[in-house]
Amino acid sequence: MRRRVWGTAAVLALLSAAVTVPATAATAATAATAATAATAATAESPAGSEVPALPAAPAKERPLPLQRHFDNTAVSDDARPGEADFDGSGGSLSAQDLTAAGWTPGRALTVQGARLTWPRRTAGEPDNVRADGQSVRVGGRGDALAFLVAGTGGGEESGTGVVRYANGSRSSYRLTASDWRGGPLATKAVALPHVNTPGGQLAEKARLYVVTVPLVQGRKVASVELPRNTDLHVFALSVRADTRGWTGSWAASASGYTAVGPWTDRTLRLVVHTSTGGPRVRIRLDNTFAATPVRIGSATVAVQASGASPRSAPVPLSFRGAAGTEIPAGAQAFSDPLAFDVPADANLLVSFHLPGTVTAAPVHSLAVQTSYVSTPGDHAGDGGPDAYTSTITTWPLLTGVDVGGGPGSVVLLGDSITDGEKSTRDANRRWPNVLAARLLNQSVVPRYGVLNHGISANRVASDRYTGDGVSTDTGGVSALHRLDRDVLAQTSARTVVVFQGVNDVRWGASAEQVVAGLREISERARGRGLRVLAATIAPCEGEARCTAAVDAQRVAVNQWIRSGSGFDGVLDFDEVLRDPERPARILPAFDSGDHLHPGDAGLAALAESVDLKLL
Repeated sequence: MRRRVWGTAAVLALLSAAVTVPATAATAATAATAATAATAATAESPAGSEVPALPAAPAKERPLPLQRHFDNTAVSDDARPGEADFDGSGGSLSAQDLTAAGWTPGRALTVQGARLTWPRRTAGEPDNVRADGQSVRVGGRGDALAFLVAGTGGGEESGTGVVRYANGSRSSYRLTASDWRGGPLATKAVALPHVNTPGGQLAEKARLYVVTVPLVQGRKVASVELPRNTDLHVFALSVRADTRGWTGSWAASASGYTAVGPWTDRTLRLVVHTSTGGPRVRIRLDNTFAATPVRIGSATVAVQASGASPRSAPVPLSFRGAAGTEIPAGAQAFSDPLAFDVPADANLLVSFHLPGTVTAAPVHSLAVQTSYVSTPGDHAGDGGPDAYTSTITTWPLLTGVDVGGGPGSVVLLGDSITDGEKSTRDANRRWPNVLAARLLNQSVVPRYGVLNHGISANRVASDRYTGDGVSTDTGGVSALHRLDRDVLAQTSARTVVVFQGVNDVRWGASAEQVVAGLREISERARGRGLRVLAATIAPCEGEARCTAAVDAQRVAVNQWIRSGSGFDGVLDFDEVLRDPERPARILPAFDSGDHLHPGDAGLAALAESVDLKLL
């Protein structure tokens, strides 16, 4: 067979034929939140389509490992700050601060489900590359590329790059990252307390970000061409493996970083309720928003009998073959797959020992579930409840339970109504629980796992919690700012249901601002291949902040949602809950009594109203 010879014109024609993926512009939601909404790192459109195989690149352009491209030094020793110049003005990251956060040279970090390695370089050595079209050797199959990145131009930095696949096809991507000194804390992977300068150390936050961009699923990545913007600094890059073979069964969002305990040498036994079941299990622990590492001594899983009592002896979990793990600030840890029969629609006990002292932790504040804290010692393997002498009603650190097999997951992105406010404690009567039970008891659509990512007091477009530091506010960062972590990185997510907006309008946002935020959520999620459903905002007349003016904004948002613009389907929760005689209020039979949150009957009505075929 005669080999085809490619001329320069032919190659240029193929390059011009590539499908360029436009970045979704971050939408300014309010004057106060426009900057932070826009600086959320995004690259949300589908990966480019396949083009014919290209010839091999010339030797000088052939891809090299990322570290071979390092041309900038970002990290300095506090005693020698002049050894690094991250931003062209002498500013740099503190090696001591990185160590305190657990980001030590060569350390593997898992963030948003992607495994990245902090550069194995000592302070004063080149540790990142200024993006300028370099070709980087990267391998693997997955749903996204993950970049550990920051900008140094004083604002948001963007650029377009190219992914090349082993079969010769390619796709373009848009990489956008926030500034290392001025970007939003709500979307950072880690914040360090100081900036080093030749004139001394400043008590100022330095940020690093993890940004993901979509890949053509199923294709093996061969290399990545970086964008051309030298104010984009890349420290690490990897393919985020897809989660096929796993289905999310339970999840909770980190809603804040709060004072706890303090717990020294204590074991937490957390009670969580599964949606779907499976023959294998793994858990996910997140040290989101933290400034320091947290040590897990051991962990187990068991089916609950009652209270802190397991039905049978708890089964040990492992982390990369070890009994425990240390989770750096801002990172997460998945346990190894464990053969364990997880029942559907049942309570599990997830226990883990904290051997050190923990004074603050990322928590999900509204668990509507009683969990347990032990007396001193490692009691993760205890087959009885005696050591568990105190209770908590939050979920610290634990953010997910996945089961083997299954068709994937539906993510419910919401506020307190989704979170279960006013539902009966310890009864699992949140509307996501009722929806999960419906899915289990039918055969029309796949029996998806249901992941509840409601946060009480959460808003679409503005942050309640800033995303950094110990705080009493557990209303979370905005839905826009948590979308990557709580939706796009969730295990085998297939569909997202967005049911938010009432807190925005109750606290002064206009309908236009809420619509802009919802539109951006839809564009970003659909750009990652998810099906997006929107739910109309429920009525709340009678609650102190739900004035006639607020209701007018709510109605305007609902009119836009009902138009279906930008969504794959609409759930009319307003129609389900409202009083036909007074549409601005919840039907009294569904009202919990506070006129804002449905009670158990209203929550069940929401779940029963969902057309499962829309999922």
